[in-house]
Amino acid sequence: MGNRLPHKSLIARTAALYLFVFVCVLAALSIGAYEFVAREYASLLAPALSTPEGAGALRTAMRRVAFTIAEIDAPLVIVVAIASYFLARAGIAPLEAARERERRFSADAAHELRSPLTAIAAVAQAARADATEQSRASFEAIARSALEASDVVTDLLTLARDPARRALQCEPVDLAAIVTIASRVTRPVADASNVRLDVAPGSAIVDGDERRLRELSVNLLDNAIRHAHQAVRITSRQAGRLCEIVVEDDGDGIPESERERVFERFYRRAHDGKGTGLGLAIVRWIAHAHGGAVEIDRSSNGGARFVAAFPARES
Repeated sequence: MGNRLPHKSLIARTAALYLFVFVCVLAALSIGAYEFVAREYASLLAPALSTPEGAGALRTAMRRVAFTIAEIDAPLVIVVAIASYFLARAGIAPLEAARERERRFSADAAHELRSPLTAIAAVAQAARADATEQSRASFEAIARSALEASDVVTDLLTLARDPARRALQCEPVDLAAIVTIASRVTRPVADASNVRLDVAPGSAIVDGDERRLRELSVNLLDNAIRHAHQAVRITSRQAGRLCEIVVEDDGDGIPESERERVFERFYRRAHDGKGTGLGLAIVRWIAHAHGGAVEIDRSSNGGARFVAAFPARES
């Protein structure tokens, strides 16, 4: 991160929260002060309040009190708003620095691991040719495990980077083609799990990274197939200024308490079975890098419904 400021939106939200608390306290104090002065004036002018002149004098005096309180409160709010911004920035900076250190560690560790894993897989594949039948199976298992570990390392490298558009190679992409290709890739997995895979591609053009969008779709389908009972459906469509990829399954669904946690790295639900716990974290990373978002809801048949939404390409 270096000298880069913490995320501006996070600073703004935190500063707004500080300011909101101060304004609530200040409003309560101002109302209390106004009511106190009103009672004091009323007690002093009690004999004259029965006359129109006395009542008018009280109203005039209380308007002046209200203006005086406002003249005092307004500068205070401005000063505290500025102070809240600097306080929020100072408070969030250490958290951002810690997150950056974690990101750098993940990237460095992933870089260091990928080369030896690739070498292990290559050696095992080369040794397999001259090995006995029993040893050949062992070398195949070693090579497969090394390649799977290398895939995990690649995912960690992705998550170690900021989800920014500069990390993508963007061009006009039709999400209909993306969901069609992703369904072809995952259909053997669906068939092996006895899950019906329905595909309904609708044209939706975005400025996106085709490889990353395909990865997002495959990850969503893999997740849906693991949790489906009988069927999974993937669709693409344009809804106003947004283009969406929607993946639904007929499984048990995701409780609301877990809908945010499933996007955390290495988080796995009780019945996830296979999987690294990184697939949905990658999905969110890709969506955010494209300026989009991913939401979870309940599907019409009771399972989970993932909606990845992206800005539509401007004509």
